[in-house]
Amino acid sequence: MSTATAPARGRIGIMSALPQELAAVLALMPDEHRTTVAGRDFWPGHLAGHEVVAVVSGIGKVAAATTATLLLQRFGVEGIVFTGVAGGLGDGVRVGDAVVATALLQHDMDASPLFPRHEMPGYGLSRFVPDAHWQQGLSAAARRTLASLDALLTPQAIREFGLHSPRLHTGLIISGDRFVATSVESTTLRQQLPDALAVEMEGAAVAQVCHDHRAPFAAVRTISDRADDAAHVDFVRFVTDVASHYSAHTVLDWLQHLPPPG
Repeated sequence: MSTATAPARGRIGIMSALPQELAAVLALMPDEHRTTVAGRDFWPGHLAGHEVVAVVSGIGKVAAATTATLLLQRFGVEGIVFTGVAGGLGDGVRVGDAVVATALLQHDMDASPLFPRHEMPGYGLSRFVPDAHWQQGLSAAARRTLASLDALLTPQAIREFGLHSPRLHTGLIISGDRFVATSVESTTLRQQLPDALAVEMEGAAVAQVCHDHRAPFAAVRTISDRADDAAHVDFVRFVTDVASHYSAHTVLDWLQHLPPPG
């Protein structure tokens, strides 16, 4: 079930888990101003002619759900885009690639035997489907971002992280309250959910909140690692030197191609 059937025409929320993931987005906002609610910094402003509210949610599903609820209820956004990094799980999903979600699932949800594993109690489903319009637009924007890599990143970053011909993938992104950083964990997840392309810690929770509010949602993630024993290596530098620029360019491009508010 999709969270919405048409793009929002009003204020749009832009969310990331880490400050480094959102830094380049904030740098593009000409009139952003900070306001703090519930210990979180929100930046209302404009981007590509659209009224937006950018925010760092913090790490994990509860932090992300709290932030999404504040965006929708306190700041009146009509929908939310989540951007940041994730660990790659699917075959051929490499460091430097991007994944746009067509579905999101909480891999650590297990209320069995009362409910099937991964099913959300009370919902009758395990997968939340993003808004089709936003997902398609974000996919097109991500493709254009990956095609302009040389203009976005320094030659050193491209060389250091081996970012040669990065690809866009669309499919299932899974979320859970642990940083998957061992080969054993990633192998287990691939066995349980063979169609999962990437794993992170927030997206499915935000998708659930947007589902509850009938608000559009979409998510794009840059692959920072393969969710294995080397997942922590140079993580912060990758986010700062690569993923932040992916996020800013993709979100800006997507907004530029959205119809202006009516």
